[in-house]
Amino acid sequence: MQTHVIVGAGQAGGQAARTMREYGFAGRIIIVGDEPHPPHQRPPLSKAVLLGKIPPEKTHLFKAEWYADNGVELRLQTEVTRIDADTHKLTLHDGSTLDYDKLLLATGATLRRLEIPGADLAAVHYLRRIEDTLQLQSALQPGRRLVVIGGGFIGLEVAASARQLGCEVSVLEAADRLMGRAMDPWLGAYFERLHARNGVTIRLQQQVSAFEARDGACNVVTAADTLTADVIVVGIGIVPNDALARQIGAEVDNGVIVDAQCRTSVPDVFACGDVACHHNTRFGKRLRLESWENAQNQAIAAASTMCGDPARYDPVPWFWTNQFDVNLQLAGAPPRWDSRVVRGDPDSGPFTVFYLADDRIVACSAVNNAREMRAARALIEHAVPFTAQQLQDPETNLIALAKEASAAN
Repeated sequence: MQTHVIVGAGQAGGQAARTMREYGFAGRIIIVGDEPHPPHQRPPLSKAVLLGKIPPEKTHLFKAEWYADNGVELRLQTEVTRIDADTHKLTLHDGSTLDYDKLLLATGATLRRLEIPGADLAAVHYLRRIEDTLQLQSALQPGRRLVVIGGGFIGLEVAASARQLGCEVSVLEAADRLMGRAMDPWLGAYFERLHARNGVTIRLQQQVSAFEARDGACNVVTAADTLTADVIVVGIGIVPNDALARQIGAEVDNGVIVDAQCRTSVPDVFACGDVACHHNTRFGKRLRLESWENAQNQAIAAASTMCGDPARYDPVPWFWTNQFDVNLQLAGAPPRWDSRVVRGDPDSGPFTVFYLADDRIVACSAVNNAREMRAARALIEHAVPFTAQQLQDPETNLIALAKEASAAN
């Protein structure tokens, strides 16, 4: 009987195990994870869980009995310390070993941490795990002063949640715009205005140099100013957990390099999720995607390949975030774009922003406009030609055009 071992008990690891059973794999499946929780989704941790709208258990992918019913073994609070790729053996932190026939690295990522004086003060929080959310939730009482370091997705989601919990919130971002890795300055300015309307103070080009304890609170020191905070949240990105891959000599560059079927350069070892970096032929570059959809769909591709049915993974990247009453969805990761086209009125309702290169849509951002985003992703995938005038015209039926493009391909 063959054994598939999945290292990583996040969303990707859980989805991979489910896919293996759906493909009829009858062998042994073992999920090894270093957290105490079964596979779960992380996006709600900075939103619904932090706001107390749902309990942490609602983030779990499956009910507890699913694992027994499907013959999936969970080894939680367990760390893999070594892989011997020649003998197909894992060594765990307690010295015990596991043999595998095929191995899936779904090890995710680790938070970047600030290395500055005062970074270890009790008021300083990070958010990646369920325990982080619960600790932060208890700290964010009405009237408390929160300073968020980092104006990316996590930082702004926490800022929005904290305002809804009644906190005073300031966001410090080192760059000259919000969410600069994910969107262009025009849309970053839109979100800066959104947060300002909801009472969040945004300070751009602010590099934090130290945290200082002060009378039960903290000073946040920058070159320009000093802010006083009761609570500090640092959200400055993540780095892939690729140490095990490096240890076995797998090719690594901003994550574990995988081919279109999620194979690493080491035989019988695969990778998916936040830790995996694939070559995207549509956009002509390597991509390591940190998103809910990538964790799900790349895990499906990896598991199907491991089960003998190789599946090509070459997606149109898709991301989303909820902040206050705004749902933002983004698709695409182009190396360049020539023009921006706004469809709809940003001041009065839903709108969509298209980014064109050579008269093709190469990326799209939709604000409270999920239907057009679904169409836009198909139009990107099938490289349908457009003019700016067509996209701006409300009579242009993007959904119908997307259906036609999908049917033709």
